[in-house]
Formats: sequence, C-alpha cells, structure tokens
Amino acid sequence: MSQTRPIDEHSMHTRTCGELRRENVGEEVTLTGWVSRRRDHGGLIFCDLRDREGITQLTFDPEHSDGDAFKIAETMRPEWPIKIHGVVRARGEETTNTKLATGEIEVLTDHAEVLNTSVTPPFQIEDGIETSEDTRLRYRYLDLRRPEMYANLKLRHVVAQAMRSALNKRGFLEVETPILANSTPEGARDYIVPSRPNPGKFYALPQSPQQFKQMLMVGGIERYYQIARCFRDEDLRADRQPEFTQVDIEMSFVKENDVIDMMEGVFQEVLEAAGVEHEFPLQRMPWKEAMDRFGCDRPDIRFGMELVELTEIVRDCGFGVFSKAVEAGNIVKAINCKGAGDWSRGEIEKLGNIASENGAKGMAWIAYTTDGKEKSPIIKFLGDEVHAKIKEAMNVEAGDLVLFAADTFDIANAVLSALRLHMADALDIPRPGHKLLWVVDFPMFKFDEETNKYAAEHHPFTMIPEADWDKIETDPLACGSYSYDIVMDGFEAGGGSIRIHNAELQKRVLARCGVDEEDMEVKFGHLIHALELGAPPHGGIAIGLDRLVMLLAGKQSIRDVIAFPKTSSASDPMTGAPNAVTAKQLKEVALRTL
Repeated sequence: MSQTRPIDEHSMHTRTCGELRRENVGEEVTLTGWVSRRRDHGGLIFCDLRDREGITQLTFDPEHSDGDAFKIAETMRPEWPIKIHGVVRARGEETTNTKLATGEIEVLTDHAEVLNTSVTPPFQIEDGIETSEDTRLRYRYLDLRRPEMYANLKLRHVVAQAMRSALNKRGFLEVETPILANSTPEGARDYIVPSRPNPGKFYALPQSPQQFKQMLMVGGIERYYQIARCFRDEDLRADRQPEFTQVDIEMSFVKENDVIDMMEGVFQEVLEAAGVEHEFPLQRMPWKEAMDRFGCDRPDIRFGMELVELTEIVRDCGFGVFSKAVEAGNIVKAINCKGAGDWSRGEIEKLGNIASENGAKGMAWIAYTTDGKEKSPIIKFLGDEVHAKIKEAMNVEAGDLVLFAADTFDIANAVLSALRLHMADALDIPRPGHKLLWVVDFPMFKFDEETNKYAAEHHPFTMIPEADWDKIETDPLACGSYSYDIVMDGFEAGGGSIRIHNAELQKRVLARCGVDEEDMEVKFGHLIHALELGAPPHGGIAIGLDRLVMLLAGKQSIRDVIAFPKTSSASDPMTGAPNAVTAKQLKEVALRTL
C-alpha cells in the first residue's frame, strides 16, 4: 500500500480530535486517531477520525491533497490508526453536525499516513451498542475505545484524584500494606497463594487491609489512607468482583463523630469534582429506623413506599397466616404500591417469586382498583374492622396495591425491601439525582443460622459501647456498636467503625464469635499483641471506589467502571484466566490437582 512521507518528525499530533472549534478555522493541524466511519461520495471522501477526546470530520479532496492522501482514503477501513495533516475549515450551515462538539468544522486533508491496519472489528466502536457483555469483555481493549467507556474511566480517575487531594490536605499519609498476608476470617473465603520456600503453607490475599491499618495506628501514623486492592472469593453480582478497590482510611485519637464529620468534607469535595451537587451535613439514620422503614440497612431514600408495621392491628384477626405469625413472636408488615391496583391477579402473584427468593413461604396482597373494587383472597378472613384499620394505616386510595409479609424480623424486612425496589422499577417511580445518608448504631452481633454461631454485623474489631460490655457473653444480640455506613442511592458506598483498642475486650469479642484460643493466637495474635502495647483509640472507614464511580456514572454494574473486570463466574474472557498451570509449577509449590 502506498503511503505519504512522514508528516511531522517531531510530534505525532498538534491537536486532539475533540478540541477544534470554529475559532480554529484556517489553522494547520496534525491529527492522529482511529478511523470511525468512512463515506465515499465519489469525488470526495469523508472520514470521522476518533481519539480519546472526540471526533473530527476529515475531508479528502483529490484537488487539495498530495495525491497519495486521497488514495489512502479510498482504501482505509474502520479502526485503522492514521495520521493526517490539513487545514481547519468551517462547514456549511446545511452540513453542520449539532451532535458533535466539533460539528461546525472539518479538516481539509492534504497529507495522510497509515500507522496500522485492522481486521474487521467484532462490534461497532460506538455508544449504545447491542453486543453481549461476554463479547465486550473478550475484546475489552476494543470496548474501551468507545466514548462512554473512556468517560467512565476518566470519571474514576477524577474521583480517585479528588479523594487523594481531599485526604492529603487533611494531613493523611498514603501507606501501602502487604498483598501477601495471613488468612483471617473476615466474612468471605480467602484467595490463597502457596509459598514455594515454605511447602504446605499459604499466603492469603487481603479481603481488606483491616488489621494492617490498625497496626499502623499502633505505630503512630495517626492518619493513614490507601487506594487498596482487595480480594474476596465469593459469589458475584452486579456490584461485586473477586478483586476490587477501596479507599481505606484510618485515624487515631478519634470518636465516631470525628470520622463522620471529616468524611463529609471529603465527600463534598469528591462530589464537586464529579460535577454533583449535594447538601451537607448528611442525614444520620439509626440502623433500627432503616430496617423498620425500608427493610434494609442501605435504604434508597429517593422515593417513598416505606414499610408499615401492622403487627398489633392483625394480632387477633381471622386470617391465620397473620395471627399465627404474631403469636409466634414474628411481625407483619406491608408496603403500598400506588399505581399497581389494576394489575391482573397473575401479574400480582408473580411477585410471590421475589418473596420466596428472600425466604418467605408466600405473599398476601390486596388490590384496590381504580374503579373502587377490592380484590384479594384474604379480605374475607380479615374482618371489616381489621381491614379498615389496615387501609387507614397504609393510606389506601383507589389504584393501590398492598403487599404483606408475615415472618421473622429479618425475613419480613428482606421480602418487603426486595419488593419495594422491584415495584419502584416496575412502576417507573422517578429517582432523580443522588441521595446520601449515614446509617449508624448497628448492632454488634448477629446470629448465623448456618454456622449456629454469633458473628459480627460489621467485623469483630468494632468497638462496643462500654455500657454493653457485660452483655457480650450473656446477651450478645443486645450489644450495640460504634459503626456507620455511608449509603448512596440504595447502595453501601462505604462502611466503617471505631475499633477495639483494648486487647482483653478484643479477645472477648473474638471468643463470642467462636474463635478458640489456638486460632486466636495463630490468626489474630499479631493484632492482639499490638493492642497490648499502647494502642490509641482509633477508627476509620473504607469507601468502595468501584461502587461509588458506578453510581456517579449512572451505571448498573461495576464492570462498566473497571478497566479489565471479571465475569459473573470470576473469569476473564480476554486472557482466559483462570487457567491451568503445568505439573512442574504445581510440584514447585508442593501441590497437585485432584
């Protein structure tokens, strides 16, 4: 293929493809980028040249080129990287492209150089493509050329830099902690790494830098942060990855309000850098209130449809499902889905699948149609008086659909929380902008039915109010904690706590979580010994960077804001990871496959 001589020996380009405007008319420019589209109009060839900043239209006219440039334009194809030289000129009014920032100009090209060629790409490099995610991940390097993907990564960069800047000016020191560490129980399975010099022994990749940052506080660092890589071998969903990034923050000589107040200042700067306005200070909602009103500890408060407890109203009603639940010490709650009252019985009963997925044995409902009718299989059992009280408590109007849950506190809340979010989508309830709040005052412990043990609601290093210390062994579920989550649009954007800095208290909490003395020494001995050596009161928070950027970008999955993410099966279609290793490699680390 014929090519022109090199256009410029000193610089690959003088301008980007997104910056030229009408005021640049008459300017000589050198541009580089990928061929996005090419249109041959006989005597003229038009090309959209794309780089990371945008698109500029090129015009190839055989009368205004060195000859080779037009020949190159005749042969070039999508995704060829090229370099051109030309003069910026204004487009006519009838050819102006108002969809492009550069739409008022074009570059009349006199020289061109092909920098490389490309086979036909597997999908069009443009926004809004209808291509499977597996294909996009297999060719992620092509997917990243799309403007929306570049914008996502640019936003991630802006957020990370704003976070660093805000913490730096508040006296924090960025410190790296080990990636190869010991295995400690932190709520998910560890990724383990065999040690070749120590056959039969393993490192674990950190689920978080929790213990290291606490030891930094013992070491007198006082204000630490790190944009840390974390690893958890757990089942995936839209906002989870096996490896993820968190902004890890810890402070010494602080109480809960000190951490929260400091973080509100940081968040205000980060949101401003991302172009988001939000009022501060943020609302603080106790955990119990969040569970009562929204059924979860990460409530989306941009819309209503709050949960209403009806336990006392239905205590002695004629509907056995409700009265027996109350008799067993459980609760009855409901939500009012305004606008769904005319749904068909079949549509309503499909919602029972959501209830069963969250642990319920069934789902009761009453539909109040817009023509004044009341439809439900349970009304006849309630009695007029109870039904009237339910309608009053639920603020029922024509066109409403009331959904009930009668079960344990945890299951009833989980069912209605899931139904609330589902119905908000189904009814297209507006949820404009972003809404942040703090959820505070979490319980310290929960009971894990699967393991038949008590476990920490946050983690076992969380400080308990001194008034509750005597309940650790006798009434653990009554223990409070100094813990706090920052919630954004129904997602936990970050979570933190004041930490235990007393070694004896730490051992009591670990023992209550089922850690025996031997495991306590092996897995937590380094931390406990550090706490014995003058550990200061300290606390902190970890912000999920991937999730925060996902929300700010308006995406539904953190995979859209990570350069090279894994699929829902924790695999990478692009590189083939995870893959097999050789027998020699396994032998070197004293392992063999089954």
